[in-house]
Amino acid sequence: MAEVLARTKRQSPGRGRARVLVVDDDAVLLRTYRRMLEAADYEVHLATDAEEALRMLDCDPDVIVSDIAMPSMSGIDLLRVLRERGAATPVVLVTAQPHVDTAAAAVEYGAFRYLTKPGGLESLTHVLAKAVRIGRMAHIRQELLYHSLATELKLSDDADLESSFARGLDTLWMAYQPIVCWRTRTVYAYEALLRCREPALPHPGAFLDAARLLGRGLELGRQVRATVASRMLTQPRPGIGFVNLTSQDLMDDALYDRSAPLSQVARRVVLEVTERSPLDEIADLRARIGRLRAIGFRIALDDLGAGYSGLGNFTQLEPDVVKLDMGLVRGVDTDTTKRRLVRSMIQLCRDMEIAVVGEGVETVSERDVLAELGCTLFQGYLFARPAPEPVELTFPAPVEAVPA
Repeated sequence: MAEVLARTKRQSPGRGRARVLVVDDDAVLLRTYRRMLEAADYEVHLATDAEEALRMLDCDPDVIVSDIAMPSMSGIDLLRVLRERGAATPVVLVTAQPHVDTAAAAVEYGAFRYLTKPGGLESLTHVLAKAVRIGRMAHIRQELLYHSLATELKLSDDADLESSFARGLDTLWMAYQPIVCWRTRTVYAYEALLRCREPALPHPGAFLDAARLLGRGLELGRQVRATVASRMLTQPRPGIGFVNLTSQDLMDDALYDRSAPLSQVARRVVLEVTERSPLDEIADLRARIGRLRAIGFRIALDDLGAGYSGLGNFTQLEPDVVKLDMGLVRGVDTDTTKRRLVRSMIQLCRDMEIAVVGEGVETVSERDVLAELGCTLFQGYLFARPAPEPVELTFPAPVEAVPA
């Protein structure tokens, strides 16, 4: 059973004293931590190395305090493993020898704080108080997600979720939906959309939620990217492929591997990040996007106009392509407020030389109004539904052949 899922369901913000797991190979310092933290009314658990700490996660720590320099497995490695497993537990890293590389790695993997010995320890209890509050809120969100998913999918126990997810991976496939340039009446690209044949995971959102709860989001993301890459390497279409990324995918070192399957076709790939994702949790987002561009990928921002953090992701990502949220597109032909908003967004993107996709177009009237407002690319059921193979579309002759 996945550790994260088990801890999520047992965790409760009103369970009493906060639990701290301290990891350090210095026995004297461990005793010092115990005295200091117990005096501050924390329940303290001690581990002499990172491997032991990973075995002790069943103690359900609210926060982990770890030395960085330890034999075999460092505190940075511990943090990386926790994030790969999907654990939301805040981690405070401590070091006697601060260095720019370790500080950068701490930021990269989402450390809650980076403290130096001995002076930084004076503020440890204050830091822990904040970390506990944030950690418990994260666990509440995880618990709500679990119960919502369990209700929707009618799961009887954890084994149901794990077995359903495993079958989902075994039957994973990608559907392809065209993105059309209406001015030239051509297919500009195809978006690859996650699908599986597991009845217990009836839609992509359920599949993604299950991966997150089970701590297997990286595994799912890697399989998706490998599947798309295989298709692009062996088939003539899609010429350009849009591939969706979650915020957890952006934390995956494998995404930045130049030898990875998708990297082999990077110049034909647009990586699509949703505006609904909490990207503010990724402290070095701009640097990560720069690394992806250096490989050859282009970046798209999905769901612009209905996002998690307004235009915050827009400025962080500096996208090459944006997709207007279908909530703005739906009914744009009859809603004057939506038309004003869409016109402003399109003009802003045009000034910044960013391509705009009208997503979720279902009627001729919506298409025509978006075209009048300056939108050049379209996606939606009006043109084609997602299909196992990229469909060939035929169009009436364009009025004018203007490049997108």
